[in-house]
Amino acid sequence: MAYAYDNLKLEKGMYQEAGKSFSQVLEELDPGQNYRGTPLEGLDAYQRQLKRFDIKVKGTSSDVVEKFFRTSDSAVLFPEYIARSVRQGMEETDLLPEITASVTRFEGLDYRSIASVPDEEKELYRVEEGAALPATTVKTQENLVRLHKRGRMLVASYEAIRYQKLDLFSVTLRQIGAHINRMLLQDAIDVLENGDGNDNAATGYTIGTTPIGGTKGTLDYDALVDFWAQFEPYEMNTLLVPNDVMVSMLKLEEFQNPLTGLNFQGTGKLTTPLGAKLLRTSALGSGKLIGLDKRYALEMVQGSDVVVEYDKLIDRQLERAAVTTIAGFAKLFQEAGKVLTV
Repeated sequence: MAYAYDNLKLEKGMYQEAGKSFSQVLEELDPGQNYRGTPLEGLDAYQRQLKRFDIKVKGTSSDVVEKFFRTSDSAVLFPEYIARSVRQGMEETDLLPEITASVTRFEGLDYRSIASVPDEEKELYRVEEGAALPATTVKTQENLVRLHKRGRMLVASYEAIRYQKLDLFSVTLRQIGAHINRMLLQDAIDVLENGDGNDNAATGYTIGTTPIGGTKGTLDYDALVDFWAQFEPYEMNTLLVPNDVMVSMLKLEEFQNPLTGLNFQGTGKLTTPLGAKLLRTSALGSGKLIGLDKRYALEMVQGSDVVVEYDKLIDRQLERAAVTTIAGFAKLFQEAGKVLTV
């Protein structure tokens, strides 16, 4: 039986279609629905092209990089292989879904988010017959949220990697993805702490200073409870902590509760006795932690997916080929994220 994917003409221009990724262009030309009930069901259009040219990218029997360049058509697949491997590395270390309430796709570099301002922040009262309902005003923010390009440079000669196994080369590419993701996380933490330029920096507290009890410089459970209490009407369901604060927290007696230990041993996920998910990251400065209600604190604005310099890669000019993504972050509700300094 003949399949359409065997006869597709691949060219550089498929990376240039506005608003579409290479994979989306492929999928339009070779829809997956045409393969229902066949051995190719479950593969996307790009994976079918790998099968077409018999290119194996995973496992001990993976091919070498040079296999992509056996024909001019198969060479067009190489930039997408780079992008997918980098994206996989980003997803392996990705804490952003744990701290963002919403992801917005946006084409451009300057984005204006919205803010909602309720008449009464915390008071709930009965509305008498004929009386006006309390209002929540939704408006655009005064200042733009700037999106930033983050990326890494891939520096390698084709001669140096042409005989390298694709499975091994993917490890390096995944590491590039992990570095890019860490830069994005640093951007997110900066917005959580300092705001997005719309006078919405997080409220900061210091241990030993009202309303947080305890002794400055010492983290104890009572201070964590006092910090938790500042979030009403929001919920402190996520804690971002650096390594030194994580160590201090795990040494607290309350964190040695058998149920907490069993959960960590069974799932590898740490939760606090207060119910918040505990996330460790070196992107946050030592001696402080960020508590947030992930449902309301932060919006991620994604200007582009992983982008590679496809011209260079297709032409085997790997020296200083950029791998980038464009993203920014906007603060949603200011009081949904707060900072505690030990």
